[in-house]
Amino acid sequence: MGSSGSKLNVALIGTAQRGADFYDTLREENLIAVCDVDQNALKKATDAFPDAQPYEDWRKCLDHPGLEAVVCASTDHTHAFIANWALNRDLHVFMEKPLAITVEEARTVRSTYLAKKDNLATQVGMQRHAEANFNRLRELVHEGAIGNLQEACAWGNRQLPRPGYLPFEGPVPDELNWDLWLGPSPEHPYNPEYPNHCLNWNMYWDWGIGQMGDMGSHTMDLLWNVVDAELPETISAESPEEFNPEVTPVNLAMTMQFPANDWRDSIRVQWFQGGALPESPLPWLDLNTIGHGVMFKGDKGILVSSFTDRMIIPAGADADMSYFEPHAPGEELPPLGDFNQQWKDACHSDKPWETACNFEYSANMIECMCLGLVAFRAGQELQYDAERGVVTNVDEANKYLSKPYREGWTLDG
Repeated sequence: MGSSGSKLNVALIGTAQRGADFYDTLREENLIAVCDVDQNALKKATDAFPDAQPYEDWRKCLDHPGLEAVVCASTDHTHAFIANWALNRDLHVFMEKPLAITVEEARTVRSTYLAKKDNLATQVGMQRHAEANFNRLRELVHEGAIGNLQEACAWGNRQLPRPGYLPFEGPVPDELNWDLWLGPSPEHPYNPEYPNHCLNWNMYWDWGIGQMGDMGSHTMDLLWNVVDAELPETISAESPEEFNPEVTPVNLAMTMQFPANDWRDSIRVQWFQGGALPESPLPWLDLNTIGHGVMFKGDKGILVSSFTDRMIIPAGADADMSYFEPHAPGEELPPLGDFNQQWKDACHSDKPWETACNFEYSANMIECMCLGLVAFRAGQELQYDAERGVVTNVDEANKYLSKPYREGWTLDG
């Protein structure tokens, strides 16, 4: 780890779009390497940081001499690869969401991280976690504002339908290394729509997990921060859409059952996307007006929330909240502060695991989201052995826990 107060030697992988948003944060450090498959994006980065060594291939960038940390804003299908390779090189890692796009990827990164967590700071870019509402929701549920927690759900209404992979439309621009853009994914013909923006490619199975990995990473985080869950015992998923081997579903409802822990009983957790919604607790409360929200149900009430606002609904017309004893003023959870700075501070800390969205917390969450897509593809409720990472009741479903990669690409490099 870097010494307290010293600057980190950092590499930025993926320098356009989200990557460019890190420029101000990284000006406070020693940005010694930048990497992008697009030469135009790479030139903008080297113009901003003329002392940084440019790379086209992230595998070479990770071996840059003197490197201590990596900030990555590359394509989703390379996230787990870059995260795991960086951890293998004892580098601190800030990884944009989602951390992984398969169950196997999530489990691989988590396993590598847990062996090194005492020395390496990690953070997944779920920046909304810094909103004060995250702490307020956790306090309300844990302090008993809705009684004993029984179930929770999250939803997002974004709809990005795609019929299938696009046809070749060339030529490939001279400035773009299409082979490296594809990376570990199977071969696909170039189309200029793909690399234009993450919403143009993350709905495709080979490159993402659709809304589960996009806004789902943010919205499920609202729920995940409260329920203290790890991995589910059962998973099911339903959609009015037929399975398309090329694109992830738009409309989907997923249900998971989590075991009890030391403060709550076993709970049901659900995720809804693309038009699917939970049942509203009251006929005049239109959940669809909350584009991305969460709802917690207890035996004495319901808590409904967006990213920034929340409402408690006591259970029943005669309900009061006399049972609820909130914390005293001044005893609330402290604000997280700047999300990116928290990771940078952790890189210098003797407790580097104390980041809000470290690779254990985030890998557990994204493994659950990936399991929902496994259940969708299998078409059955699945029973899951979380310790072994195996579906025990539908053997055919286990083939969806991982995916094939192109020859020459390895997750554990």
